[in-house]
Amino acid sequence: MIGIALLALGLVLIVEGLAYALAPSLVERLLDALRAMPEDQRRMLGLGALGGGLLLVYLAKMLGA
Repeated sequence: MIGIALLALGLVLIVEGLAYALAPSLVERLLDALRAMPEDQRRMLGLGALGGGLLLVYLAKMLGA
């Protein structure tokens, strides 16, 4: 279980690192867009990402990961 959690964390860090390494100006624009959003809209975006992540983890577990 801890191995899977470390794998998932490592994959998140790889994706995050790629975004900052390959498109730092795009990240800046994304952060500006997030700052311009109302707090409730950011919260809903975060909950949607959370739900999508949970769905992906569930599907991965169902496929034998």
